Amino acid sequence: MNRSTLFALPLFALALAGCSSTATTQMASAPVVVQQPQPVVAQPMVPTSAQTVQTARLTTSIANGFVDASALNQMTAKDSNEANSAQFYALQFGRPGAPRQWAGDKGTTGSVAVGPYVRVNNLDCRDFTHTVKIGGTDFVKKGTACREQNGNWNVVNGAA
Repeated sequence: MNRSTLFALPLFALALAGCSSTATTQMASAPVVVQQPQPVVAQPMVPTSAQTVQTARLTTSIANGFVDASALNQMTAKDSNEANSAQFYALQFGRPGAPRQWAGDKGTTGSVAVGPYVRVNNLDCRDFTHTVKIGGTDFVKKGTACREQNGNWNVVNGAA
């Protein structure tokens, strides 16, 4: 085949395609039925583990023996909130020996270090050390906390 044949062949095919019939056909269509959406009935929800954890965090308080009482008297609301959060997350999720740091108002800082989980009377327990630094002074509280059935952590043995 020569070049002109190779070039003309596709043009010839296009020309033949243009000669096809363009008549339209009519089709019968069925009526369209629109259904109303059904109402959703709300069922009581079972709290997820994340919701249970959030509830437990809010009810675990450093005022219950997690922080030295002398430091607690000098801490602001923000200091307490940060310390509560660090204490809970260290106990709940922390790796043994890896302290969780926190920072509050006016240079107040702290850290919470935990030990491994131990099982006592069917409860998960951990040793902890919570250090609070206020104005250059370190306040250290060591103890053991256990997680109750409701998810709250409570100090069962604390020393200054």
